[in-house]
Amino acid sequence: MPDVSPDRSTRLSRRHAAGRSPDRPSDPPSSDQGGTSGGPSSGAVGEKVGEVAGSVGTAARGAHRHAAQAGRSEPVRKGARVGIAANGVLHLLIAWLALQIALGGGGEADQSGAVTTLAQQPFGRVLLWVLFVGFVAVVLWRLSAALFGFGYVDDAKKKLVKRLVSAGQAVVYAALAVLTVRAAVQGSAQGGGGSKATAGVLGLPGGQVLVGIIGVGVVIGGGVMIWHGAKKKFTEDQDLAAADPHARTLDVRAGQVGFIAKGFAIGVLGALIVAAAVTFDPAKANGLDSALKTLAAQPFGVVLLGLVALGIAAYGVFCFFDAKYHRV
Repeated sequence: MPDVSPDRSTRLSRRHAAGRSPDRPSDPPSSDQGGTSGGPSSGAVGEKVGEVAGSVGTAARGAHRHAAQAGRSEPVRKGARVGIAANGVLHLLIAWLALQIALGGGGEADQSGAVTTLAQQPFGRVLLWVLFVGFVAVVLWRLSAALFGFGYVDDAKKKLVKRLVSAGQAVVYAALAVLTVRAAVQGSAQGGGGSKATAGVLGLPGGQVLVGIIGVGVVIGGGVMIWHGAKKKFTEDQDLAAADPHARTLDVRAGQVGFIAKGFAIGVLGALIVAAAVTFDPAKANGLDSALKTLAAQPFGVVLLGLVALGIAAYGVFCFFDAKYHRV
């Protein structure tokens, strides 16, 4: 009979209490236990990663929400309406300069010429600073709309197109902001930017083809603008439910005439850009002013340019209605 000492009996009793056989070796520490190193378990690491990912996601959603709220804030909304109206002022000035050209006068009938003319008037620079603030507000609003806007549009593809257009409008108004602040500081806006840009692109490898593609794109853009005017597509982004019937009629008619006239002028500009690519002559593509002067040089050009000028003036009037009724 084997000899069992008291110490051994105590150890056997403890092993039985732990649920192990007396002769069974101790189980190795599981992967859920730290082992001898005392390091964190894989489960704990996973929990930490999940917590970090959750924190990042929460921060991203918070930033998204704050950015959307900033874009829809009352100061930005009011500033955007000022910027839209300011664009109307510029188009009225462009129309007036175009009529001067049609009647044999000089000057530049484009945004650059318009802000330079405005800067030379009494209190003109003060007004330019007001326009600058409005244009900056439009940029912020358009960027917000490009990221979060057009919730009233149900079709996903249509919403995407509108957001892309809004992003493009942000770029356009950013250029107007730069133009106005330059004129406010210097007293004039430098012209000839279109031909300089075209010359720079023409100098690149394959630049002639690239300029031609850009010209075709501008022609298409002008055609789209004409289509928007003919089909009254611009009213989709306006809230006319509570508008006075007479004001609504004026808004629609001014928008139709303005979009068609401006689209026609942009189409001519695109054709000149294509001609610059074909002839390798950047001087032919010097912005809207070049397009309008080209129209004036055609048979019956004076009448044609006069009609386009009136159409651009109609677009300026439409901008004032749009400043009130646009879904901002």
